[in-house]
Amino acid sequence: MDHARVAQTVLQAVGGPDNITAAAHCATRLRLVLRDEQLIDHATLDEDPDVKGTFSAGGMFQIIIGPGDVDTVYESLTRSGVREVSKDEAKQVGGQKANVVIRFIKVLADVFVPILPALIAGGLMMALNNVLTAPGLVGPKSIVEMAPAITDVAAMINLFASAPFAFLPVLIGFSATKRFGGNPYLGAAMGGAMVMPALVNGWNVAAAVSDGTMTYWDLFGLQVAQAGYQGQVVPTLAVSFLLATTEKWLHRRLKGTVDFLLTPLITMIVTGFLAFVIVGPLTRSLGDGITFGLQWLYDSTGFLGGLLFGLVYSPIVVTGLHQSFPAVELSLIAQGGSFIFAIASMANVAQGAATLAVFLCAHEGKLKGLAGASAASALMGITEPAIFGVNLRLRWPFFIGIGSAAVGGALVSIFNVKAIALGAAGLLGFVSIRATDIPMFLLALGVTFALSFGITLTYARSRGKASLAGTHVDETVEQEEAEQAASDAALETAPISPVPLDGSVDLTITAPVNGELVALTDVKDPTFARGLLGPGAAVVPEGGPVVSPVDGVVIVAFPTGHAVGLRADSGVELLIHIGMDT
Repeated sequence: MDHARVAQTVLQAVGGPDNITAAAHCATRLRLVLRDEQLIDHATLDEDPDVKGTFSAGGMFQIIIGPGDVDTVYESLTRSGVREVSKDEAKQVGGQKANVVIRFIKVLADVFVPILPALIAGGLMMALNNVLTAPGLVGPKSIVEMAPAITDVAAMINLFASAPFAFLPVLIGFSATKRFGGNPYLGAAMGGAMVMPALVNGWNVAAAVSDGTMTYWDLFGLQVAQAGYQGQVVPTLAVSFLLATTEKWLHRRLKGTVDFLLTPLITMIVTGFLAFVIVGPLTRSLGDGITFGLQWLYDSTGFLGGLLFGLVYSPIVVTGLHQSFPAVELSLIAQGGSFIFAIASMANVAQGAATLAVFLCAHEGKLKGLAGASAASALMGITEPAIFGVNLRLRWPFFIGIGSAAVGGALVSIFNVKAIALGAAGLLGFVSIRATDIPMFLLALGVTFALSFGITLTYARSRGKASLAGTHVDETVEQEEAEQAASDAALETAPISPVPLDGSVDLTITAPVNGELVALTDVKDPTFARGLLGPGAAVVPEGGPVVSPVDGVVIVAFPTGHAVGLRADSGVELLIHIGMDT
């Protein structure tokens, strides 16, 4: 490889040194923070045989070069005056490029993604309890009434289900405080203070105020409501931010033993008083206002509200903004039910049905396999593989899907279908729906599936199995699969430093570390997931040490120790990589 030539090609293709804010590299790729990614000449990079792939993520444009070469290319690149930073600094600088809305959405995602398993488990158990105790679902009586022996089983399930929501401020307090840079255990303690049994239960605050039973603290003449915050999202986020900010401010000013003893004490006292006196009441009103406003907008626009939300839900998934919905849905559920979940189910099933139609039309090969797997995933509520891997690639399945979802959303609005818990927004979403709404939910889901699947299938077959972008599926798919196979073969057989081999080699590769084996395609890092560096496997480690999986020699050792290139005694070369996203 001519490293200087590659560096010059990269420099020109990304808009020159003036367009590069910061540069870093890892064992396999260049990580560039660019002022304007619109200036990138993708065609030049795609045509360069030494560039194995490119993608943009986290505010960084990443160019895959490969181990053993990327550091030399990077050195040539930095001679042009490009600012050098570490990987972590590049990631931080890249994150700052995002606008305020995107950064806020990312914060919400960072807070809620870790606690979603607890919320989903609680939601599904709540839905199960709903099925067991709701009359009229399978007959005039509830299942519990027809089988009294399971009454206490249902009661225990309800207890388990209520815990994540009753103690939601504890979960959010831990996760949010950690995200804001504070001690998560202090955040959990403050969240616990907000739901103490001595307070008026958060679900009953409005009723207690209206009927005059609310109790108050008298702080030197100031009446402070003894109100709990069960199920409250916005107040807990605000209090967690305040706590983390206060703690970090104290850490900078107190040192040693004084810091250890006084910082947690002062942080809890200051944050606690501000939480109940100012921050909590204000943000409760703000959160309620947002929830009621969204509900009013949805209710007042009739079926148009559901239609529009169904139309835009999948495009919202494309942007990643849907990560903020759990916060809103929890507030809606606290007020009686969420329409978002029901419409999300319509959108997910619509995309899954369209992908299923593509699966039936495609020839055997990569597209067919991808469509089959991603259709099943989308129908169960996870649409990203279907949207990004199939429907957006072919375009028309995506548009048919969002049109069908709009019809489903309108039906959800007309029937006033509401969810009473979070869960899997797909074919099995009925378990999270209010019992009396389940028949209408299933009807809307069936109509949505039939429209999306039927229109996609009919359109494809009416054009002689045309690709839904306007050309023939058979020809397009075969051509794309041939190109992809050639590309994969080139990537998989292009050695880092050629070693002559006599015929094929049998090589046993052992796991380099104890842990759980996962498919390479499941790794978050697209460089490895897309096979840009060749075939391999991934391991979620249970602990060290990391050892060589073969007998051989080390040929590349990255200074940080996170990547090692090996050549086995047989001549086969391997890479062990512990990355930022792997």
